[in-house]
Amino acid sequence: MTGDACGQMASSTVRDAVIVGSGPNGLAAAVTLARAGLEVVVYEGADRIGGGCSSAELTLPGVVHDVCSAVHPMALASEFFRRFELDRRVELVVPEISYGHPLENGRAAIAYRDLERTADRLAADGETWRRLFGPLLRDDGRALRGMLDGSLVRMPRHPLALAGFGLRALQHGTAFADHVFETDEAAALLTGVFAHTIQRMPSLGSAAPGLALAAFAHLGGWPVPRGGSGAITAALADDLLAHGGRIETGTWVRTLDDLPPARATMLDVTPRAFVGLAGGRLTRPSSYRRFRYGNAAAKADFVLSEPVPWRNDELRDVVTVHVGGSRDEQVRAEREVAAGGYAEHPYVLTAQPTLVDPERAPGRHVLWAYTHVPAGSGEDPTEAIVSRIERFAPGFRDTVVASASQSAAQLAARNPNDVAGDIASGAVSFGQLVARPTFGPDPWRTSLRGVYLCSASTAPGPGVHGLAGWNAARRALRHEFGIAAEPDLSLGA
Repeated sequence: MTGDACGQMASSTVRDAVIVGSGPNGLAAAVTLARAGLEVVVYEGADRIGGGCSSAELTLPGVVHDVCSAVHPMALASEFFRRFELDRRVELVVPEISYGHPLENGRAAIAYRDLERTADRLAADGETWRRLFGPLLRDDGRALRGMLDGSLVRMPRHPLALAGFGLRALQHGTAFADHVFETDEAAALLTGVFAHTIQRMPSLGSAAPGLALAAFAHLGGWPVPRGGSGAITAALADDLLAHGGRIETGTWVRTLDDLPPARATMLDVTPRAFVGLAGGRLTRPSSYRRFRYGNAAAKADFVLSEPVPWRNDELRDVVTVHVGGSRDEQVRAEREVAAGGYAEHPYVLTAQPTLVDPERAPGRHVLWAYTHVPAGSGEDPTEAIVSRIERFAPGFRDTVVASASQSAAQLAARNPNDVAGDIASGAVSFGQLVARPTFGPDPWRTSLRGVYLCSASTAPGPGVHGLAGWNAARRALRHEFGIAAEPDLSLGA
């Protein structure tokens, strides 16, 4: 079915469930509903499924790049993916080093998967690092993973652990953060993770998700899917099809009236898009219109003749490297972007998956990289990214065989959920962690009968974890179908 045929979807037959959007959350919702025995149809506007969780030949024939997400800190922590047994369907390669951070004079800070090894490496700040993350890793990180289950408004499963996490976020999300560590290495290492949130620092909105990401680095590591991020999407799609579901690509839905009648409608879209789809059906759209979108990313993909020649030799074996310089440099860069400008010394996040998955580019290497820019920026980020990497990896420019880039504006044009280049589908502020996108114990359920939001704009927020779709689908099963028992998502079911 093509986009021109979207108006032909409507029919008098009432379906069980329709899903708009085939990102990991949309597919997680589809899999959950199909596993409950329901008839499920997914409509995707693009010609391929997966949204940002996909892989493609972006530069040279036969070279596999990740379209948006490349490394997946939440894949092993997500309760949905645990029940789905993702690690049995996709080979998730977990590097010994979760991430690294280059500093001046050839120094580097390293976050190993092993907490004790990381603490030992951080010397004077080792005990501080150990006290910060040790409690979050107890009982296989059960309390930390429980925080991902859904809305922060609900009664938490582990209130004491949540309180402890909150105190840590408060310390690192305020000016106190400047005085936590004694060394440049520890301060820069943690700030580099906080910068994933693409917002002003310090702030509670950067500290809370940043602490969780850093904890996952020691809990199960930051895995890389062999073959690319598209392998995760393929596993979800295969399971959906095996349980009777259907996927229609090239089908842009412009209004809810384009969809066939269904008892449950799951929308893997932003609140802004939801208001547009609903049209006059929403009597109080203001709460969705108030939802704010954040600063943007701009991305470049490289084919390299050899691995990145980091000045620090230990970094040459590290998949994920945060190129941001000192803590002060990173804080300044994010503030400059938040003020609507371009950072003089930008933060650059890099991933070199071919270090653990060489078949993506036989005989060569691929480098995934993005930097932060003002929302809607049309600037090509390639030179800014190359120059920044060169500072810590002299000669990097000479290793580039081919490259392709996407400005923030181009990212938004490719994926409507990336509003103005906001790859988090909404600012990750503290307020929008509590109310994402609305305040209450069930933020996925809308005021329209049977209509649910399940994108990264809903709790628990951005990341490839499937939890927003899983949460929305479980509520739809209960409210629309009277099904209280959760379906078995395991591979053998």
